[in-house]
Amino acid sequence: MADPRGFLKVTTRQDRPKRPVPVRILDWKEVQVAQNSAVLKTQASRCMDCGVPFCHVGCPLGNLIPEWNDLTWREQTEKAVERLHATNNFPEFTGRVCPAPCETSCVLGINQPAVTIKQIEYTIAEQAFEGGYIEPIMPDRMLDKTVAVVGSGPAGLAAAQQLTQAGFTVAVFERDDKIGGLLRYGIPDFKLEKDIVDRRIEVMKAEGTRFRTGVDIGKDITWDDLKRRYDAVIVATGATAPRALPIPGADLEGVHYAMPYLTEANRVVAGDLEEPTINAAGKHVIVLGGGDTGSDCIGTAVRQGAASITTLAIGAQPPADRADHEPWPMFPKVFEVSSSHEEGGERKYLASTVEFMGENGKLTGLKVAETEYLPDGRRVPKAGTEHVIPADLVFLALGFTGQENDNITTQVGADLDRRTNVARDENYMTNVPGVFSCGDAGRGQSLVVWAIAEGRACAAAVEKHLTGSTELPSPVAPSDRAIDLVL
Repeated sequence: MADPRGFLKVTTRQDRPKRPVPVRILDWKEVQVAQNSAVLKTQASRCMDCGVPFCHVGCPLGNLIPEWNDLTWREQTEKAVERLHATNNFPEFTGRVCPAPCETSCVLGINQPAVTIKQIEYTIAEQAFEGGYIEPIMPDRMLDKTVAVVGSGPAGLAAAQQLTQAGFTVAVFERDDKIGGLLRYGIPDFKLEKDIVDRRIEVMKAEGTRFRTGVDIGKDITWDDLKRRYDAVIVATGATAPRALPIPGADLEGVHYAMPYLTEANRVVAGDLEEPTINAAGKHVIVLGGGDTGSDCIGTAVRQGAASITTLAIGAQPPADRADHEPWPMFPKVFEVSSSHEEGGERKYLASTVEFMGENGKLTGLKVAETEYLPDGRRVPKAGTEHVIPADLVFLALGFTGQENDNITTQVGADLDRRTNVARDENYMTNVPGVFSCGDAGRGQSLVVWAIAEGRACAAAVEKHLTGSTELPSPVAPSDRAIDLVL
């Protein structure tokens, strides 16, 4: 009998050998599957029960959720596709990797399970491509203005598509060999297969967006040169500087940041590398950090054949239900189980890492202590509770500290804020006229839905700056508060 998600292959009782050997079949294909059409229609119909919708509160894009849910229930797919794309450039991405803050704001969630908004969004997006409803949107007229977008993650792509469709000549610069940013190299295929990214890029190319890969702005082309060549420059380089863990032994072989590990694995799946240099096969793996990035490390290590996987979190295990101080429609911090957690591994909380242990320069284990909360709120290792956990590999998935490109400051003079993000004003412009900042590069590491919203808003700011027009929508302001997760 096969697990409906394709995770496991299990023999029936009749076929089972005398000494059963469980067989785990895990490939890199997406684990998310389309919802049963009858269930989907039922879920969409539930949306009509809320009276006054609050799902918009949780969605920075301002998605017209009740509208496309109603159209889904009425089986008017083409209209549902149109309403979904009216506010979201890439619902096929958000339907897969967004944590769905809209669902935590669903009115029905007050006293019953929320509508499965994310699953409906995913299904509409797939129906859009399968039904041929996604066609290039060509501008009514071409303008004599050029814009350079640096970075091809969701923020950069959203800004580029908005401006291209408005008639600007747009070039997207990416330092990697392929377009997509963290969509391509930071998110594993089991959550987002890369042909999903490629098919959207092909649509954007047909619309007229130009893509330049393998170009590292600041090295191959200076920021000053880019500014002179284009009427406006958008910095959408992300916030990829990893947060370190400055404890003894951090330089041991076997201690790695999460993102290089995930990037290599993605390149192997894509066929660009034969074997990863960081391989969890047969090794005892520890992941530090309990967010999405840590979860991606778990799923990747499972597929590589790790001997064991343990996730350590310094804080307490979140509650199963909303806490009183996070009432509806706020985004609650609750205990979540991703598909990667279901696949294997152990999760431990209140675990403070004290020291990386090693021999001859190689990691052998982690010295860990119980976390103690001090009266001032600080979390420290509790004396006398130290113990060592064997480990061959440790992945640091502790979040990010800001953008990593100092050339933006030294070459063009853009200021950074106290979090090392590229500072901008209320119109997404930096202190350098004509240079804008959006997405994680401007607000810090956040959600994919915030990146798309900021890309759209930044495009509107560029349009107003260059032409005085305010036709493009601007869903969020730079000062809006992000609903951040621990990454």
